[in-house]
Amino acid sequence: MTTETHTTDAATPAALPLPAGRWALDPLHSAVNFTIRHLGISKVRGRFTEFDAELVVGETLADTTVSATIALASIDTGNPDRDAHVRASDLLDVEKRPTMAFRSAGISGSGEDWTMAGELTIGDVTRPVTLAVEFGGLGDFGDTRHAGFEATGEIRRSEYGLTFAPGMLGEAVKIQLDMQFLEPGKGEA
Repeated sequence: MTTETHTTDAATPAALPLPAGRWALDPLHSAVNFTIRHLGISKVRGRFTEFDAELVVGETLADTTVSATIALASIDTGNPDRDAHVRASDLLDVEKRPTMAFRSAGISGSGEDWTMAGELTIGDVTRPVTLAVEFGGLGDFGDTRHAGFEATGEIRRSEYGLTFAPGMLGEAVKIQLDMQFLEPGKGEA
């Protein structure tokens, strides 16, 4: 893996070490995971199985964007009864809040360590969120080039109107995204 360091100043705008273009998500090698405290004594881990994302690499970081949409009904905590309850109207209410969506507002960093600021929308509430992003590098699989990223962050569920079960469920939801994107003009692997 070759990693370049990019800095931003007025004369030289930074860019990601990737060719410009629309990088499509490789869903077979990507994951959307979360962790939340239960009863304050342990953690429940889960994932969302239906999601899409797109990375558009511009000539500079200011021209580079990331967007993602996650189907909330695709929640999977490994317990079907719990998942059905979480989807219900007294918790996530996936009838009223079918998706959550992220759109980047700014990217900064260099080498393997980046920061992505953006907005996360759940239902009709949009709030700022910042993710720490690790660039895993580039890898070839057949004739397809993949770019790998891990993004982590945390949201406070009450800021999105998700105030159910205080004391039983933690306020903070930790997010871990493992994403692979496919080089523009290449097919899925």
